[in-house]
Amino acid sequence: MKLATFNNNTADGQLVVISNDGTRFAPAGTSMQAALENWASFEASLEAISTALNSGTLAGQTVQTTELCAPLPRAWQWLDGSVYKSHADLMGAVTGMEVKTLEGRPLMYQGMSDTFLSATADVPMASEADGIDFEGEFGIIVDDVPMGVTPEQARQHIKLIVQINDWSLRAYSGPEISTGFGWIHAKPPCSVAPFAVTPEELGEHWENCQVQLRLNIEWNGKKFGHAHGGHMQYGFDELVAHAARTRNLVAGTVIGSGTVSNYEYREVGSSCIAERRGIELLDQGEAKTGFMHYGDTVRMEARTPDDQVVFGAIEQKVTQPGS
Repeated sequence: MKLATFNNNTADGQLVVISNDGTRFAPAGTSMQAALENWASFEASLEAISTALNSGTLAGQTVQTTELCAPLPRAWQWLDGSVYKSHADLMGAVTGMEVKTLEGRPLMYQGMSDTFLSATADVPMASEADGIDFEGEFGIIVDDVPMGVTPEQARQHIKLIVQINDWSLRAYSGPEISTGFGWIHAKPPCSVAPFAVTPEELGEHWENCQVQLRLNIEWNGKKFGHAHGGHMQYGFDELVAHAARTRNLVAGTVIGSGTVSNYEYREVGSSCIAERRGIELLDQGEAKTGFMHYGDTVRMEARTPDDQVVFGAIEQKVTQPGS
């Protein structure tokens, strides 16, 4: 099943069901947040709409992605992991800083969740000097998760899978993390691809609670990376269990994978500019690729090997505030 949120000029938007090919939609009579809070009550009716759309018994309306919000325009909680070891190893080699982690506990921080940008919204950034960077990743959305769940139990609480651009301002990253308090200015609102899909919708491309697809990224129309999502050190089931170790997770909590990365980054490219700069530093002695400028565009999309739409594309432009 494929879901989205239509922009009806309310804070949470209107939940809609999307056809498998991403071209048509039908309203579901509620919001995404309300559905997640009462998933057992809504799931059957959402599935029925999906079946009708895909069988042709319900015509639906034509999807215009510019009319869609992020699947959750705002969320109670956003927790982002960093579980691609190739990315961590590369950044550690470049900075000379080794991030200490406890055995069996993935890296995770709590970020800004009151705003998730749509996939087509222009993204205002305060200054080009802030080191504007994109970060392509995958994420999941859960229903209510009780404290202390095991990874096996956590799997049943993963209701939706999403694709995320976790915008970063690199000029703030080092200074803020060095305080020991974490990021504030370094992490503006994330953007999310228009469609959220159930694990069943991904089928064989959802294995070990990881997205087994490549994340194709273009910067200013040029290919930048196509790293594979299935190289996580911890699956999303383990990330959910980690997040719920000492607290309940409310329905609508979003958990990210961190920057999608593969050890073959010289061949497959990267999902963020910082990683490319790190490769340049190791290979050439200096980072030659600059960060983003006003007017720059980024496009991110994951498709199946037979070229089927999954999450839809993130296509955005960086702009000056007020422009």
